[in-house]
Amino acid sequence: MQVESFKVFRDLVESRSFSKAASLNFITQSAVSQQVRAMEERFRVPLIERSNKRFGLTREGELLYDASKQIVFQVDSLQHQLSEMRNVVSGTIRLSTVYSIGLHELPPYLKKFLREFPSVNVHVEYRRSNQVYDEVGEGTSDLGLVAFPLQKKTLKVEPFRKDRLVLICVPTHELAKETEIAVARLKKEKFIGFEPDIPTRKAVDKIFREAGLEVNPVMEFDNIETVKRAVEIGAGVSIVPRQTVEQEVRAKTLAAVEFIGQPYYRPLGMIYKSGRVLSPAMKRFLNVLKEPLETPSAPINGAAA
Repeated sequence: MQVESFKVFRDLVESRSFSKAASLNFITQSAVSQQVRAMEERFRVPLIERSNKRFGLTREGELLYDASKQIVFQVDSLQHQLSEMRNVVSGTIRLSTVYSIGLHELPPYLKKFLREFPSVNVHVEYRRSNQVYDEVGEGTSDLGLVAFPLQKKTLKVEPFRKDRLVLICVPTHELAKETEIAVARLKKEKFIGFEPDIPTRKAVDKIFREAGLEVNPVMEFDNIETVKRAVEIGAGVSIVPRQTVEQEVRAKTLAAVEFIGQPYYRPLGMIYKSGRVLSPAMKRFLNVLKEPLETPSAPINGAAA
């Protein structure tokens, strides 16, 4: 029996989907079913509970799943060690990230990595936060970049960087004249917010609660770009990560204002599946993401340094 069969079975169990297991292994769903049946015939035991509507394993299937993880782990480990001995860094990294990170945080790191390791293909997919966790957990993505990272048993979480949250408004707004403002100043403002399931929305709601402020958004969106466009046309003000509006501040289509007192931050994190062997390419990419960038951030409100 080939190692690929154990990998297909492991991916099937972890994704609970024949189609996803097929996609991960570049084969058809029919081929996944055939390999499972072949394993059942080889070991002469049922592996999958076929009487239930939901995906489930028999006791024998659970045992084979544990063994499959160990077998694939050992083979992957050997392959990666051999690649490192030959100093080979190549392959594909499948990365899922939310729009704000992928568009505004990732590019300089990606450029630096690809300049150093041109043989690696980094495939980036833009997803909502919950989808990033799902894809990394299912194995359809090797790495995820999220805001306000959550600790989960099956995932390894490492800090990436953190962004300072600022108020944004049109440059003609009265608040744009201020260098710093108190959160309480937003009491009578029309507020442009994120949808309730977006992590940054939850953080902004917490800021308002701590300030004893009730703010009802006049508009809600699921991505940073639409929020910025709404603020640019004067529909209201918003609170966003500073890094995401540097271009608009320089172009003077938006103004960004700091908050008085202790700053508010949006922490970003890297997530990948725990218990998996990291390829040489993944190890190098994670190292690049942990390194500080030399390029300084643009000054607030577009002022000269």
